[in-house]
Amino acid sequence: MTNERLIMDPYKATNFISDEYAGIILAATYNSPKTAKELARLYNIPIAACYRRIRDLERIGLLVCAGFVYDGRGKGTKLYQSQLNGAYIFLKGERLKVHFKLASGISLTMMSSGM
Repeated sequence: MTNERLIMDPYKATNFISDEYAGIILAATYNSPKTAKELARLYNIPIAACYRRIRDLERIGLLVCAGFVYDGRGKGTKLYQSQLNGAYIFLKGERLKVHFKLASGISLTMMSSGM
């Protein structure tokens, strides 16, 4: 686990899960892995935006490469799968708390310091 995952700002974390394309990617890959091209085609996500969201979601550990599919020439394409089992957002007073439950059993909690 990288330090970036541990120290992420809770406001940034809510942006990841509330972003339309990121949300689609996480939901679409929850039960079965998909390639970036499949995601772009099936859900009308511009391919560049799809790859950007995939990169960001991988960086924070919410999406992983679950394997490869190979074409007839032996070229591999990554299959991506969501690691997010649950996301919870709490607001108590001036503090924002975001909690992610991952498929690995790891729980990540980020809390703001208040206003």
